Amino acid sequence: MIAPVTQARALEERIKAQAFGLGFDLAGVARLGPVDTAQAFDDWIARGYAGDMHYLPRWADKRRDTRLPFPGTVSAIVVAMDYGGKTPSGPVARYARGDDYHDVMTAKLDALHEWIAAQVGHTVHGKAYVDTGPLLERDLARRAGLGWFGKNTNLLNPELGSFFFLGALLVDLELQPDEPFEADRCGTCTRCLEACPTNALVEPRLLDATRCISYLTIELKGEIPEDLREPMAGLLYGCDICQDVCPWNVTFARDLPDQSPFAPRQGIADKNARELARTILAMDDATFRLAFHGSPMKRAKLRGLKRNAAVVLGNVGDSRDVSLLIRAVDDAEPLVAAHAASALARIRERPRPM
Repeated sequence: MIAPVTQARALEERIKAQAFGLGFDLAGVARLGPVDTAQAFDDWIARGYAGDMHYLPRWADKRRDTRLPFPGTVSAIVVAMDYGGKTPSGPVARYARGDDYHDVMTAKLDALHEWIAAQVGHTVHGKAYVDTGPLLERDLARRAGLGWFGKNTNLLNPELGSFFFLGALLVDLELQPDEPFEADRCGTCTRCLEACPTNALVEPRLLDATRCISYLTIELKGEIPEDLREPMAGLLYGCDICQDVCPWNVTFARDLPDQSPFAPRQGIADKNARELARTILAMDDATFRLAFHGSPMKRAKLRGLKRNAAVVLGNVGDSRDVSLLIRAVDDAEPLVAAHAASALARIRERPRPM
């Protein structure tokens, strides 16, 4: 008769193998319970670094203990999926150029959930989370041995770098956890802090989201502060700078595999910052819905993307964009109109080429 521990270990290894077969690049197991970084997260909120992300303080008690988001679960299968750090940088952060990672990874985790139930021969109580609930996935991932917290606050893996998504499947199975990743392999490197154009990294592993370009272009719903517009340069949605300069990504970032759901969509991959900004600024609601169906970029909504596009044109546009910006000044959305007027003023203030 096989001992229970041997059976559990065999199941865990089969679960990881199945996760890899489904397309995940990393997989590990963590025991649910009190969260190591809960106090740091609470302190971060208290210091105002979350900005307008008012949803983050909600369900604070559940964020402090990973057993609470889905009661009855005791283990987490934590996975990572690479989204291609070798593709060239551009106006849209790499993670947002293809299909929405929430949809892609949730479907794969649901498939893993069904497979596990078939393996054990009974219903498995559980739920998949992909950045969709009161769960600190990064903390779970470190516990599951997938990496350490980099100085840019991203989870870093010694074989992948940081260009990957995280997800977790919480289950009511008693699985043997992997060893947590205890090492800090950033050493004395501070390239990410030095490269951030808005000085959003206050200190190692402490991000002021209100200054982060990803926050400004995605999560912020109001006006982008005047002093942070120029540092955005041609970045229209998200930012990869702190990851691009990380030596672990320089060495280990990967190309996207063929047929990856995260491959850049037509209309994003073939446009530079100015061209994409012009395209978005000219969109109506119907065009927006068609262009960004199934894309994570829809999170910013059309008003947010048009606001960002106006800022980009204010930074990299020229006299050819004046007529488009004049029309945008009359946009029915005050947020768009205000940023278009600011961009128009910036272009007109620039010296014209001889």
